[in-house]
Amino acid sequence: MDNVARPWPALWSLVIGFFMILIDTTIVSVANPAIMTGLDTDINAVIWVTSAYLLAYAVPLLITGRLGDRFGPKNLYLVGLTIFTISSAWCGLSGDIAMLIVARAFQGLGASLMTPQTMAVITRIFPPDRRGAAMGLWGATAGVATLVGPVLGGLLVDGFGWEWIFFINVPVGIVAFVLAWRFVPKLAKHPHRFDIVGVVLSAVGMFLLVFGIQEGETFDWGTIAGPISVWSLIIAGIVVLIGFVVWQRVNRGEPLLPLKLFRDRNFSLANGAIATIGFTITSMSLPLVFFFQVVRGLTPTQSALMLVPMAVIAAALSPFVGKLIDRVNPRFIAVSGLLLLAVSLFWYSALLAPETNILWLLLPSAVMGFANAAMWGPVSTTATRNLPPTQAGAGSGVYNTTRQIGAVLGSASIAALIQTRLSAELPAAPGAADAGDFTLAGALPEALHAGFTAAMSQSLLLPACVAVLGAVIVAFFAKPKPVAWGAASAETRREGEPQPAE
Repeated sequence: MDNVARPWPALWSLVIGFFMILIDTTIVSVANPAIMTGLDTDINAVIWVTSAYLLAYAVPLLITGRLGDRFGPKNLYLVGLTIFTISSAWCGLSGDIAMLIVARAFQGLGASLMTPQTMAVITRIFPPDRRGAAMGLWGATAGVATLVGPVLGGLLVDGFGWEWIFFINVPVGIVAFVLAWRFVPKLAKHPHRFDIVGVVLSAVGMFLLVFGIQEGETFDWGTIAGPISVWSLIIAGIVVLIGFVVWQRVNRGEPLLPLKLFRDRNFSLANGAIATIGFTITSMSLPLVFFFQVVRGLTPTQSALMLVPMAVIAAALSPFVGKLIDRVNPRFIAVSGLLLLAVSLFWYSALLAPETNILWLLLPSAVMGFANAAMWGPVSTTATRNLPPTQAGAGSGVYNTTRQIGAVLGSASIAALIQTRLSAELPAAPGAADAGDFTLAGALPEALHAGFTAAMSQSLLLPACVAVLGAVIVAFFAKPKPVAWGAASAETRREGEPQPAE
């Protein structure tokens, strides 16, 4: 019996690596204050530790999905896992903030090589009528990882130091490599030509847009150098990204972004929805962690434990939701999940106050657990249900790209918003350029707790509103049509047979 006849061991092998790379999108949030102290840096620089990872993760995703089709998803996954594991050790050994940011960028590149291969393998080895349970596990992994990250990060920072949030990836990466080598099958390869112009346009456009948004408050939304201003960078980024889409439309070869995939209504809507989810999940943690640690004086572990209810509830309910996806319209589940996510964030915003009993803040965390269990799997299943095997890599690359673009924009936007609200709510320290310089230099005086809390509370409204937008998007999902496995099954079985070594 070949490995494709036993798809679940293959999926679980991939889930370990996928879980690890997703944890690294959020694990740094709880360690930010410790990194700032340990490397003697400021809030804007430390946020680039996350943004560099997310940017290097997001920008190559379109082409790494195609590379998986061309060279085999298993091969690309193992290469990416190797880069990610080595870069994790580099991150932990970094002696200054610049080196850490560079190492995180390489980490993101490794993650970018790995992620599309997981969805591509699921699409090619599971029949559509069983794919819901598989995607439920994949979606649950994404949801739980983003919640476990801060908890695990807090324990490691308090127990061993911030470096260990990266060192822990090394043994996990080695185990994940061995399991993937053993259980993930070699699937048939599909030749592709690569759109170099598209790669350059998408990379330049994303960098200009994210850099402009994140650095806006640093330069007071004015001039950076000479004729270059913050707004000119943002506008240039948008123009370049529009040029990228136009190029994909007129390219006579094989475009990086197959626009024909978006003819499927549910695929298009699912991409919009996952962008809002990525934005919300990435941006919500920073205001909460800063409130817990700066205002309430919690340790990294204690602040992370405030998020335990959502991790536990999401992990417990996700398997049941995965089984439910194949039986009911995923739209109803996804709408409920995104609305609950918005409710939890609005609730957090209303509760944040220096004098609030800390136990009350566990309630919105629990609501967020129900939200995460209900939104990841249904959206992922809807996106990939009708993908043919030959487009599995491209489709999963597009889907994961939109999720990471949402995360990148969420990281940049929340950084800019937090700095703006701190400047508005707090007076500047003597000799400091703005309030942010003062509030993060040592302990925050009690007289400033109310203003700092107000800034964090107001910042949470941004991800809350984006979650509402996501609920509106998934409300327009069309009811999935039954898809016959039939010939596709036979093709996938043939593709699943081990290929001769090259």
